[in-house]
Amino acid sequence: MTTTLNLAAADRPADPATPSLAGLTRAQLRDALVESGLVEAKKAKMRAEQLWRWIYHYGVTDFDAMTNVSKDLRAGLKTRFTLDRPELVERQVSGDGTRKYLIRFAPGVEAETVFIPGVGRAGALCVSSQVGCTLNCTFCHTGTQKLVRNLTAAEIAAQVMIARDDLGEWPTSNEDRQITNIVFMGMGEPLYNLDHVADAIDVISDGDGIAIGRRRITVSTSGVVPKIVELGERTRSMLAISLHATNDELRNELVPINKRYPIAALMDAIRAYPDLSNSKRVTFEYVMLKGVNDSPAEAKALVKLLEGVPAKINLIPFNPWPGSAYECSDWETIETFAEIVNRAGYASPIRTPRGRDILAACGQLKSTSEKMRASERKKLERAAAEASPAATANAHLYGEGTNLA
Repeated sequence: MTTTLNLAAADRPADPATPSLAGLTRAQLRDALVESGLVEAKKAKMRAEQLWRWIYHYGVTDFDAMTNVSKDLRAGLKTRFTLDRPELVERQVSGDGTRKYLIRFAPGVEAETVFIPGVGRAGALCVSSQVGCTLNCTFCHTGTQKLVRNLTAAEIAAQVMIARDDLGEWPTSNEDRQITNIVFMGMGEPLYNLDHVADAIDVISDGDGIAIGRRRITVSTSGVVPKIVELGERTRSMLAISLHATNDELRNELVPINKRYPIAALMDAIRAYPDLSNSKRVTFEYVMLKGVNDSPAEAKALVKLLEGVPAKINLIPFNPWPGSAYECSDWETIETFAEIVNRAGYASPIRTPRGRDILAACGQLKSTSEKMRASERKKLERAAAEASPAATANAHLYGEGTNLA
């Protein structure tokens, strides 16, 4: 059973004139305290450490809960800042336990975040790094939404905080945690927003706060070659590559960024990723498209392509979405593909589709706001059609391609 809760009236974001401290890096938090005039520069580091623990270890949303902070400072903080999260517009729960959150960061700026139980040590949170995407991968629903903007580090970290609010995971504990892994596999291309992604990873991995280790944080890229080594140097995170084809001709079609950074250049950058080893393998994501990339010959080509790279291959049954031109490979075909890769010594788990009933599965994320706007546009067109033929033409003219955010 799918459960949908409309939370539009709850969890309102703070007035932009009153910024939130939730999501800031340590340096940003320290600077905010000094710039507000509430804390002297020489005491800012100590005060920031106090607030950091309350915000990221305890997850508090009220300054009055900070019992080791003076009443005067708490009063001052309440006049200058909030601890609010971005607005949680909608929360959906799939029949398999997957949870999808639609989060509004600003008017017209919305992204989706997905919690998937039973992945990693306990559960993985799939976060977005951009609203929309520029890559236009032909099998990906998210890629059909135009890029709105990059998300800030605070907005990325806030996705983790909102999910932990919902799952009741405060204060941070090393026992019975539900979110044990973070994957940057939501909306957007993380390496086109590397500065903010790196800062967000600093926040999420800090041992005095949310404390999800860098080896449990995976950043997936479609192949922004010049940024791959930099990602490893700055974040020490795990690397995932959205591959999906073993030759340039097919990958040019499926993952158009390949026209700029072809497979040979991509593989060179992967081999240069810092600290690669059998304990720090690259994950290659390979969506199984019926009659497109799923033959035994392509499985053998994949093995040859990855020779010498510590790797595992996630085989992803294609998740259908409205208007897609592809079908999922037959299960027998996927198993045959996996067997060839396994025999070559590579782990090749077949990813179980999760959250399909709420369009939360891999490649299905797309801001509900856009879907709602499309729905409203159709209603307007139908209403206009009932009014007059001329009105129908006008409704179509002004509806198509118009951002109604």
